Amino acid sequence: MIKTLLIIISVCLPLLFRGQQTSINIASLGAVGDGKTDNTFIIQKAIDQASESGNGKVVFPEGRFLTGVLHLKSNVELNLQPGAVLLGSANRADYGPEDASALIDATNQNNIAITGQGVIDGQGDLLIKDIYAMLNAGTLRDTEWQTYNPWHQMRPEERNRPKILRIFGCDGVVVKGVTIKNGLCWIQDYRNSANIVIDSIRVESTTFLNNDGIDLTDCTNVRVTNCFIDAADDGICLKSSTRDLRCENIYVANCQVRSSASALKLGTASHGGFKNITIRDITVWDTYRSAIAIEAVDGGVLENVDVQNISAKNTGNAICIRLGHRNTDPVISQLRNVHIAHLKVEIPSGKPDKGYPEEGPPVYYPHNVFPSSVTGIPGHPVENVTIEDIELIFEGGGDSQIACIPVDSLSNIPEQIAEYPEFSMFGELPAWGFYVRHVDGLVFRNMKLTAKKTDYRPAFVFDDVKKLTLDRVQVSEPDAGAQVIFRNVRENKLINADIRVWSID
Repeated sequence: MIKTLLIIISVCLPLLFRGQQTSINIASLGAVGDGKTDNTFIIQKAIDQASESGNGKVVFPEGRFLTGVLHLKSNVELNLQPGAVLLGSANRADYGPEDASALIDATNQNNIAITGQGVIDGQGDLLIKDIYAMLNAGTLRDTEWQTYNPWHQMRPEERNRPKILRIFGCDGVVVKGVTIKNGLCWIQDYRNSANIVIDSIRVESTTFLNNDGIDLTDCTNVRVTNCFIDAADDGICLKSSTRDLRCENIYVANCQVRSSASALKLGTASHGGFKNITIRDITVWDTYRSAIAIEAVDGGVLENVDVQNISAKNTGNAICIRLGHRNTDPVISQLRNVHIAHLKVEIPSGKPDKGYPEEGPPVYYPHNVFPSSVTGIPGHPVENVTIEDIELIFEGGGDSQIACIPVDSLSNIPEQIAEYPEFSMFGELPAWGFYVRHVDGLVFRNMKLTAKKTDYRPAFVFDDVKKLTLDRVQVSEPDAGAQVIFRNVRENKLINADIRVWSID
């Protein structure tokens, strides 16, 4: 709580004590809200004047105001009144000849805000048509759009698809109340910035692929609360792209998330790392990958992560914790001190995001439902993880005729040390509930796993695990066979655990 108050104070005090705020209504400067007139010059003029005043508010009244790229400047608040819609241009050329600018860009600015009850609409459905027209005409350079990808469609490079909001190197950022929709790439890109409050916003980003709802890259002192996210990629995603930087002191709470990838994600980019991350009270639904994905694979240090009170329904995977080595230099990632508690997840047998405008890519081989996982790599274990007070409910019904990894063949499961981290990365796995490998210090406490139908696999497989505690662990499944497999498990404790264990050491 003290940490949260400090974040709020650090962001809000500069905004409160800048003096009288100058208000500029864009209509008074001649902006036309007919959805057709290009208002870029007028809106940018209003932003410039507001910044020069030292404390300015640019007001968007009711109407549909078309614009190209806008540069948000220090000491400026963009305020969208009810009924106001800021329409991004549907002409790709308006975002620059190469490396498309975001619709709203702020670089190295201080004390900026976007507020109100209006809408920012990137018009992605129209913009992508113009991008394809330019690609077919040869007027836009792109090396990826005709190459194979898991979606079996032509997908332009990310650099050719404008983001809606990009905040880089800024200090003191507030985004509150608005709806942001219809982008073609990450909807909000906060990078190398500090003292950020994102509150009560709505993100509808299912227009195209790579539509992450909120991305925080190497940011510090951030509060994300009361948000609704419907994303065609990760919902709320923390990243680290620079070895000597990291995401630190991040608080996420009371949000609703639907994702065609993972709902809450730390990684995949993890070059510097993550420290002091707190996540509370999140509702997840119809999400293709993991409700919670915690990943360190690029040489960074991930530590002190606390996730509590997560409810997820119709989600492909509950928890994916992965330490890998994807970077080409010799620095090995570290992942330690993770606490996950008060979690309830219902995992279906089918594809959770089926029928959404942009689904996650299907796995192109027969497989059973993938379990949750905590995995390191040989010689570099995940350290000190506690998962407690959780309930995972599976449909069950795993079929050994589809795919089968016998428990005496655990050494055949590939390490996939340098692969992209996700719950399906190892292929078929020999457990239906949790697969754990290369871990030092793991507590499962007050945990219940239920399979509604018989699954030929055990609920848990622990392979190369040290200091394992199973405390009040329950398994409910029609099958009466072994529920827990130990292989090379040292210093384990079973406390009030009514489970059947088979050790194959």
